[in-house]
Amino acid sequence: MPGKGDAPVLPGARAVARYVRISPMKARRVVNLVRGLPAKEALTVLQFAPQAASEQVYKVLASAIANAENNERLDPDALLVSEAFVDEGPTMKRFQPRAQGRAYRIRKRTCHITVAVEAVAPAAPRKSANKAAPAKQTAPAETQSNTEGAE
Repeated sequence: MPGKGDAPVLPGARAVARYVRISPMKARRVVNLVRGLPAKEALTVLQFAPQAASEQVYKVLASAIANAENNERLDPDALLVSEAFVDEGPTMKRFQPRAQGRAYRIRKRTCHITVAVEAVAPAAPRKSANKAAPAKQTAPAETQSNTEGAE
């Protein structure tokens, strides 16, 4: 499925949980924790997050990983959480009786959780490039100190 721009579309998968009985604001707090993380690391973060919404987001992320592995034949270790957002679902309205015949409205909010993962290149080549960068920075600094001492 080509995108609107000329950028190539990376292979990936997504999963959606609809009508989840959690308020969207509370679910967004949890989703913001894992957006942009590697998929395996995001699962670990969600597993130990104290928020109640983390269980539902964990299930959606695990489903997206399984979709990528089974439907798209992607390596689960090379997946990144590329997209994660929460939309507002329908609100159930209930009433709580109060004093003197009054009634207070209770809003039972729902949300739709969407998580998309995409395959990325393994991170091993990046680490070797970072090790070479500091060596280049220290070499000019040594030459500068030698030239200053000669003057």
